[in-house]
Amino acid sequence: MSTWNDNQCAADSALPGLRILDFSRVLAGPFATMMLADLGAEVIKIERPGSGDETRAWGPPYDTAGRSTYFDAVNRNKRSLALDFASPAGLAHARALAAEADVVVENFRPGLLDELGLGYRELRAVNPRLIYCSITGFGRTEQAAALPGYDLLVQALGGLMSITGERAGEPQKVGVALVDVLAGLFATVGVLAALNHRHSSGEGQLIEVDLLSSLLAALVNQASSYTIAGVVPERMGSEHPSIAPYAVFRTREGELVLAVGNDRQFQVLCDVLGAPQLAGDLRYATNPERVANRQTLREELDSLLAARPAREWASQLTDARVPAGVVNDIAAAFDLARSLGLNPLVDLPDEGGSGVRLPKNPIGLSATPPTYRSAPPRLPTASAEPDPDASVSAG
Repeated sequence: MSTWNDNQCAADSALPGLRILDFSRVLAGPFATMMLADLGAEVIKIERPGSGDETRAWGPPYDTAGRSTYFDAVNRNKRSLALDFASPAGLAHARALAAEADVVVENFRPGLLDELGLGYRELRAVNPRLIYCSITGFGRTEQAAALPGYDLLVQALGGLMSITGERAGEPQKVGVALVDVLAGLFATVGVLAALNHRHSSGEGQLIEVDLLSSLLAALVNQASSYTIAGVVPERMGSEHPSIAPYAVFRTREGELVLAVGNDRQFQVLCDVLGAPQLAGDLRYATNPERVANRQTLREELDSLLAARPAREWASQLTDARVPAGVVNDIAAAFDLARSLGLNPLVDLPDEGGSGVRLPKNPIGLSATPPTYRSAPPRLPTASAEPDPDASVSAG
């Protein structure tokens, strides 16, 4: 009944022969399994017959094969298998796959897979080496399980929206589902750590990652300002609570970002702006003073920066080794990466011949680099049991 195929692994990759059974949907789990697939693992993505992963319907936009570009973003290098967990045959097939898997990743409602006989305890009993990664929104207590694990909700409840947006404006979400991505990265790290432990001990283990804890950990200095100093951070727009000038500034044409991290950079900034006296002003001579007097400093800088367009300032300041740049849109950001020789895009072959272009994996490995073997899979047509192989889509 198995559909594992070692040929789906990249032999010269970092994770050759690793088998991952992906019960996850939407973003956090699929992001983690895609990272591992890029590193060479074989991933079988289990989807609901007929509709599949919810993100298949999240559009527009769509790719030329009709898939949602949201789905495409986190599902390359995988095969898809349609299994109906309401069917005894579907559950039996899932258990058979788990018995041969190295890793299971899931993000169902807490307790659901336990009820179906697909929880960690049940699968570990037949596969002691299994690494089982469970991703939830808020953990596994009864109260936590009642909260839906949507990124926007976690951004709100986890404090991120309270520090995002302009001072006098309303709370804002980050422009991408950042908490899901962070949780996916933490899950990936957890899987790799568990694999290393298994290599030495022969034992699998349970990994638990939740979105709320992932966000709180990722708040770094904003969190420690509260946990250590008792200071509750507030919205500051693009400004930084501990560094100045570190924000977006208006110019004669366009917006300019200044990220001045030390006193030397501030001195050079003032020289380039034609106002060296600012660096000698006691209100701005050191970073703590600049932070304390950030409003009057901003007024000084706004007046000076109004003389030229943002791109001219960015060029001149960059040449002087002062961190500065314009605010790019996403198209311009990819153009920048190309101009720097970063080769940010990869083209993946599609079974229909159309192909999909996606951002590359950012991890550079000199001996075992990421590989790009297949486009995100099309939704398979569920087959009649007991022929499960017919319902596998390689993408």
